Amino acid sequence: MHESSADVAVFVPGIDAPSTVACLRSLRPRGIRTIVGSETATTPGAVSRYCDEFVRLPDPGEDLAAYGDALLSVARRPDVKTIVPVREEDVYTLARHRETFAASIATPWPTFETLRTVQDRIELFEAADRAGVAAPETALLDEWDDWDRETIVKPRYSVATPEYLGPTYDRVAVGSTAYQTPGTPPNAAAEIERRGHVPLVQERVADSREYGFFALYDRGEAVATFQHCQRRGWEYCGGPSAYRESIYLPELEADGRALLDELEWHGLAMVEFLRDPTTGEFKLMEINPRFWSSLPFTVQAGADFPFYYWQLAVDEPIPGNPTYETGLGGHLLRGELSYLHSVLAEEYPAVERPSPWRAARDVGLSLVRQPRFDYAVRDDPLPFLRDGLNVLREWVEDWTADPDGELPAGFDADGRVPDDGDPADAPGGVTAE
Repeated sequence: MHESSADVAVFVPGIDAPSTVACLRSLRPRGIRTIVGSETATTPGAVSRYCDEFVRLPDPGEDLAAYGDALLSVARRPDVKTIVPVREEDVYTLARHRETFAASIATPWPTFETLRTVQDRIELFEAADRAGVAAPETALLDEWDDWDRETIVKPRYSVATPEYLGPTYDRVAVGSTAYQTPGTPPNAAAEIERRGHVPLVQERVADSREYGFFALYDRGEAVATFQHCQRRGWEYCGGPSAYRESIYLPELEADGRALLDELEWHGLAMVEFLRDPTTGEFKLMEINPRFWSSLPFTVQAGADFPFYYWQLAVDEPIPGNPTYETGLGGHLLRGELSYLHSVLAEEYPAVERPSPWRAARDVGLSLVRQPRFDYAVRDDPLPFLRDGLNVLREWVEDWTADPDGELPAGFDADGRVPDDGDPADAPGGVTAE
């Protein structure tokens, strides 16, 4: 397939998001053997021409401890030099057992103490306050009393684990984000029981555009950064990224760096912001402490984060201040289809629906003017085809479960964005990478 310059390998968990494939396409041509592991053989990365080996793993959503044991077994292989975190369960497991992993592989990710500050949003917003970074007004559900405002209810924790939720963590789901209509408080007891913890209430920021500050840190020092603005999500109210453009805004850079500096960060981070339309101020939503789903576009814009991550892991020097090209755009095609479907068939509170003609025109023009795609590339087409088959199967299952055909891909029956490994905020303020 490809000649290796040395008997070294990297392990990348296989997930549905394109981040796995982006790592393979970056690292394998450089002679680094790639191993993909997943609970399902239908993960798109398994069929990439840049995948050397596939191994089956337990599903972390069903047995997190067994998943951690499987990762440790992979780490003890003599050829594996590091593991790449692509979802919350990955980085949680790697950080929670960092010392054990360090006996076998390089560990370019944060300590568990630091990670907890990020995966517990109460602690995260306290760190943002210390760093002078703005955030929406936020409180625990049982402490919030102003239900006349537009608010969202969201999980306190970004992943269900025993350290966060206790011994019954595997019997509940932290849940996703729900918009609260002003004047209609939620059933607090039911929310707490369903989520297994006291969730957060947050003022709604009325902007569906998400601004992302992406970084790789080496023991408190930034070695590479990138920015993008999400122009379209999977739904017209927002959601995971369907189309985004590379940007550089000094104030976004300053806020992202200030927060990660305060945390003395080590490893990967995507810091998500929304911009307050009344003040122009960036407000923190969350930090994703692992690779983000739009990673293929980041690499296409010139910021090769998978290779930077590898260089950090094996102590190779990373050239100072790596640059990227601004003004570029990139698409996830199934995200664009989902966006158009939402315009035609869905209605979300507090967000004005764009006209179908304008939505179709905007998507079409951007596809022609900015022809960059997360999965669809000429030299590695199989992941795109595999992803398409996966999406088709999911849609068929949705339609079978919902005879009226009214359940949109990406939303559950309550109008919430389900947890697909990329945390999301609420309609009109949805962020997910």
